[in-house]
Amino acid sequence: MNTHTLFTPARLGSVLFTAVAGMMSSAAWSATDIQVWHSLNDHNKQVFEQLVKDFNKQQKDVQVKVRAFSTEEDLDAALRLSSDKERPNLVQLPEITGLDDVATRSYIWPLHQALAKHPIKGVKWFLPADNNFLHDSKGRLLALPFMAEIPVMYYNIDAFKKAGLSPEQPSRSWQELQEQLVSLANNGSRRCPLTSDQPVSINLENLAAVNKQFYTGADSRKVGFNFDTMYIRHLSTMISWVRSEIMVHPSMGPQSPKRFASGECAVFLSNSGNLGDFAAQRKLDFAVSGLPYYPQVTPTPGSPFVTGSGLWLTKGHSAEQDKGTTSFLSWLAQTDNAAKWYQNTGFLPLTHEAFNATADSYYKKLGDWRNLVAVYGQKPANTTRGFKVHNYHQIRAVFNDTLQSALEGKQPAVTALKAAATQANQLLRQK
Repeated sequence: MNTHTLFTPARLGSVLFTAVAGMMSSAAWSATDIQVWHSLNDHNKQVFEQLVKDFNKQQKDVQVKVRAFSTEEDLDAALRLSSDKERPNLVQLPEITGLDDVATRSYIWPLHQALAKHPIKGVKWFLPADNNFLHDSKGRLLALPFMAEIPVMYYNIDAFKKAGLSPEQPSRSWQELQEQLVSLANNGSRRCPLTSDQPVSINLENLAAVNKQFYTGADSRKVGFNFDTMYIRHLSTMISWVRSEIMVHPSMGPQSPKRFASGECAVFLSNSGNLGDFAAQRKLDFAVSGLPYYPQVTPTPGSPFVTGSGLWLTKGHSAEQDKGTTSFLSWLAQTDNAAKWYQNTGFLPLTHEAFNATADSYYKKLGDWRNLVAVYGQKPANTTRGFKVHNYHQIRAVFNDTLQSALEGKQPAVTALKAAATQANQLLRQK
């Protein structure tokens, strides 16, 4: 008996039809892949990637794939070298402080254009357009402000108790804080009474904002940089703090937040995006306060500038991918997801709904964190609106080098700031 299958014309046609139908069915049900690049720290990376996993599990039409970079610089270098086909659909890039920054890149697709095609409904963005963060001059969103943050003062409650300081929190006055730092240094926190990883933000940009003074670019009446007496006295004070060892020399990178997370440092001036990582440390009892200010300059402190980064869309993808990308952003903006991100990271709320959905119990051990956040849901004061300055990335690098040199005792404050202002004003006027 012949056991081989005989393929008659009718039989062959049936087999081919079944195969083609199967291929069409597989194509119809294949998911649209979305690529996202980011440079979040280890803790925030875990929170974000868990959100991505949840999104991928809840539906099958769009699958988000993540690529993490060690630093913002590594990510940007890879992005600049990538071709149109290699470029991700979403990429984490920093705020706009330069007029020639991210939004002018040829491959960037402004968020407001994407939302015109694929609206995100039922949400009210937390940061108003007046704040200028990730908005253009017409108040339109350029990117999703998912990693918006503010500089704050973290403090170790156990260290303050050990030093006999009551209440167990730092003073908002720079002069009174100095007295507390001396007590901390003499009673358990000798190795690190205070440190920071944001020297330019703390000692220049937000020295102005928190003291309700205009920083250059924020007021059309003020052109260029001119660091007056307030800046000179402040930097002189910081130099003396480093010399007397009540402040550890500020250092960029992850080592400073790790020192606070381990309990070594009593006070840490840094961005709020570290809050989730600190809250995850079982042995760290900490809280949050606003940056210090000078009562001689302003009777009440102002609010610092919003900083951080956002998720930017890129051009050159298929219509299906663009739709899938905005569906992912819409999912991130849903109240439960946005609230989870805010509560677990320390980035500012994406929406008012996320802020309102956060229970009082979340803030119970976080000091003044709720009040510090709440003001950013309102129209900002003129002195705290985001600023845009030509060539500011280069200018900021100059300021960073200047502060590092001054804090190392290589030049006095007045000389350092005068030289920095001169160089900055030259860069500002360059094309």
